[in-house]
Amino acid sequence: MADRTPLGRVLVIIPTYNEIENIDMITGRLRAAAPQVDILIADDNSPDGTGRRADELAAGDDHIKVLHRAGKEGLSAAYLASFRWALEHGYDVIVEFDADGSHQPEELPKLLAALADADMVKGSRWVKGGRVVNWPKSRELLSRGGSLYTRLMLGLPIKDVTGGLNLFRADTLRAIIDDVDAAGYGIQRDLTWLAHRKGFRIVEVPITFHERERGQSKLGRDVFVEALKKTTELGVAHRGAQVREGVAAATGLVAATARTVARTVHDLTRGRRDQA
Repeated sequence: MADRTPLGRVLVIIPTYNEIENIDMITGRLRAAAPQVDILIADDNSPDGTGRRADELAAGDDHIKVLHRAGKEGLSAAYLASFRWALEHGYDVIVEFDADGSHQPEELPKLLAALADADMVKGSRWVKGGRVVNWPKSRELLSRGGSLYTRLMLGLPIKDVTGGLNLFRADTLRAIIDDVDAAGYGIQRDLTWLAHRKGFRIVEVPITFHERERGQSKLGRDVFVEALKKTTELGVAHRGAQVREGVAAATGLVAATARTVARTVHDLTRGRRDQA
């Protein structure tokens, strides 16, 4: 069971699918860097035995929990199921974390500290001090471009919208979880946008992101295409709503001005009749 921290009970969620080469490494580093937190391994019935190894780790450490899922349903489904598990079990802070070593466990304490003055913290590759390691320039440009496009389409003041190292207060998640509509990696966009729209304070903290060294990446061309498509749909709807709100506000202003002018003319006319 998680020890209480100044923020309450903390749960780090690690979704896994075929991460047998990384699961010992990432849990070991997390336990060393933040021994007070719990870890939930959400495994999508990995055929390589990741789920079985997770059970072995949990048997030897009360801070490690395992959520077995029926099959590979994607990152969004894994996180949503894990979020609900975390809320049902009374955790105060919930953390998203990659299994492959791209997120550095040693940076978790500074991210938790930043949450003291925020409702959501994003580990950011693209703010000052953030960086990526072992990425080809083409992938960095693609990631930066995706975040910039999402920022512009949705009006977000966040530099790393698509980053996957995120920390939430439980109340923040409760307020947005039922509105998440994304599949796969688009969940990061939805969580950030929904938190922003509902007025939660989001803070970006620089991190170092490492390309995985072991195992196979789950990112493919279809992931980027789907994310781009969904972001465009959301952006068009968002900008359309802004236009409609602007038109309604302008119409209301014109109507109010017309009423004021009409009352002024009426009062002046009546004043002249009274003087006559």
